[in-house]
Amino acid sequence: MLTQRLFQLLSHKNLGVLGLLPASLLGIISPLCLYGTLPIAASFSSRGMRHDWLAAFMMSSVLLNPQLLAYSVILGRQMVLFRLLFSLLGGVIAGVLVSIFYKDKPFFSFGKFGEPSTRDVHPNILLRLLFNMGRNIKATGPYFFLGIVLTALYQRYVPAELVSQVFGSGNRGYGVLTAAALGVPLYVCGGGTVPLLAEWLIRGMSPGSAVAFMLSGPATKITNLSAVKAVFTGRKFIVYILYSVCFALISGLLINILV
Repeated sequence: MLTQRLFQLLSHKNLGVLGLLPASLLGIISPLCLYGTLPIAASFSSRGMRHDWLAAFMMSSVLLNPQLLAYSVILGRQMVLFRLLFSLLGGVIAGVLVSIFYKDKPFFSFGKFGEPSTRDVHPNILLRLLFNMGRNIKATGPYFFLGIVLTALYQRYVPAELVSQVFGSGNRGYGVLTAAALGVPLYVCGGGTVPLLAEWLIRGMSPGSAVAFMLSGPATKITNLSAVKAVFTGRKFIVYILYSVCFALISGLLINILV
């Protein structure tokens, strides 16, 4: 598959920590969900791939994928750029931290994973990518539609003043903290949250609060947590959650300071 080919090409380059950026970028452009990236990461770990590169790849893959980026267009150019930039940065920083604190020892435990299986059998790499994206859009499309329905109900029954008071520009610090915290229990599917975020932004939600929600949500939603739990010991699992929430919070505060 395309991700494997690109990772194989990357592994032949003696990039050191400079490889964190392309590894993080690969995580973003991969159309696979986390359940698809974990077996791939396990395969490359068994072949000697650096764990800081794998951390960058997996973290950015959790935060963003091509389908979610396409859905996010309705949030506007600025929010799309923020989402792309901070998802990339989240992967790079995760890789840097693994490189610093786990330089001479493995960070992941891939013992439960064997060689990855794949449905991508078409010989053309571009078509394999398109087929994979199509399957993911088919899987997430209903949630996007559900998000539109929830947005309509929200517009009808939730006062605009409430969003402005909680997440607005006059309450930026607390709003970012609230958004990062709400992303943990409320985020179910990226496609489903995009219409709601669009409405919240119209109602006065600050850009930093929106970004904090977009970062903490996918990293801590229950399906992704159940997946990453398979490759972490108890302590590392807690570190992963703390990193995800703290990165979302700091990113949101930084955006509200700069914008």
